[in-house]
Amino acid sequence: MTTPPQRERRRPDADVADPERLYVITGGPDGTERASLDLVTMIVARVAASPMVPPEQATILRLCRAPLSVAELSAYLSLPFSVVTALLTELLATELVESRAPIVRAALPDRSLLEAVMHGLQRL
Repeated sequence: MTTPPQRERRRPDADVADPERLYVITGGPDGTERASLDLVTMIVARVAASPMVPPEQATILRLCRAPLSVAELSAYLSLPFSVVTALLTELLATELVESRAPIVRAALPDRSLLEAVMHGLQRL
């Protein structure tokens, strides 16, 4: 009698990224200062990914054809913010991507000014 194959049991921490893998992805501590990026900084690729770019950075270049925030990149790559920041620092240093501050919505004009303009237009 044959026994059915046992399912591989997943460890409870299987979804947690392996620290050694993250160390390899970022290239370890290289002494360079990280770019000052926050979660809402927008990243846009300046060039297409080339075969010489490491896989994670190539993925960032493909994702950033249209501007994406660092938080979105972190979520899409399933990597911690610190690792994405390290990858982006290298891409920024080689000028493969550029960062932009998020576009802040301008403050609304004063209500009395809008009413004055509306009344002026109605009198025309």
